[in-house]
Amino acid sequence: MNRRQLTHAAPLAWLAAGPGTAAAWNPGQHDYDAAVQQIWRTGPLHGLEGRALGLELVRCATLAPSSHNTQCWRFAIAPDAITVLPDFSRRCPAVDPDDHHLFVSLGCATENLVQAAGAQGLRAEARFEPAQAAVRVTLAPGTPQSTALYVAIPARQCTRGDFDGHPLTAGELKQLTAAAAGPGVQCHLFTDRAALERILSFVVEGNTAQIRDPAFVRELKQWLRFNAADAVRLGDGLYTAASGNPTAPTWLGRLLFDLFFTPGVEADRYAQQVRSASGVAVFVAEQADAAHWVAVGRAYQRFALQATALGVRNAMLNQPVEVAALRPRFAAALGLGPLRPDLVVRFGRGPALPRSLRRPVSAVLV
Repeated sequence: MNRRQLTHAAPLAWLAAGPGTAAAWNPGQHDYDAAVQQIWRTGPLHGLEGRALGLELVRCATLAPSSHNTQCWRFAIAPDAITVLPDFSRRCPAVDPDDHHLFVSLGCATENLVQAAGAQGLRAEARFEPAQAAVRVTLAPGTPQSTALYVAIPARQCTRGDFDGHPLTAGELKQLTAAAAGPGVQCHLFTDRAALERILSFVVEGNTAQIRDPAFVRELKQWLRFNAADAVRLGDGLYTAASGNPTAPTWLGRLLFDLFFTPGVEADRYAQQVRSASGVAVFVAEQADAAHWVAVGRAYQRFALQATALGVRNAMLNQPVEVAALRPRFAAALGLGPLRPDLVVRFGRGPALPRSLRRPVSAVLV
């Protein structure tokens, strides 16, 4: 048994204690399944107006990804606009000290909102407001347009598992590139194996640096949800089953995390994931500021929704951009010059995994 197999198998060892143990510690599975069906549903396209319409648009926005699934956003609903505001109480200072990922997350939520507004017959225009550090999305009557990207919103997920390794067609790559296109943002696709190995080397180096940083490890552990009951109770964070790992009682999950979250085990895991990918996308903003980070989030979200519409999954590999000391070398290796790489995303086909949950809309309203 290698280290990667041991990591996946070890949490199951406690089950040998006796029959029925699993049910005793994980009573929330039924509630979790019900929550998934409620959260990740397709909403109505007709009959909504006023406050009800605003709440539906916000619900769609909250289905966007965020770093550690912190859901670091708030929403203010007005008759002709919805403002997407940062929630700095949910920032991650260890992994995201300059709030880069936070503003990228606001961009992801904004793009979902814009796509949902179009499907509801509204013309949405998003503008970053520096004074508020927020995105104001103005809404005006328009023609309903239920695009493939809107339809993909409840199906999209960051799939933290292995892919099948098969290449995408030239047409599919072209569609992904077109979806990611936007002002102030570049999307570079890497599909040849030599390039993926170079990227993998930076992922492993960055991941090793993070694991050796006690502040990073404490912060990550804070956002892990080791079982369905905790996932439902809190409605946020990273549900361990969503990364293909077994669930466990919280006390055991924390113990096993401390034992097996090591550079060697994680290097093996990322090597398998990168080598099973069809390619890697790197998103780069033309300027390093909050407005452009929001634009990166919007571009990535269109990419992720288009990928979902094509039956293609994706997941983040952001270690090379999260470790500041590593970032310039990574940019140079990719030929980006002085630009800061913002997101690193692997993509390919593979099975779905369990979902991380979302807090109710009422919890994110101003």
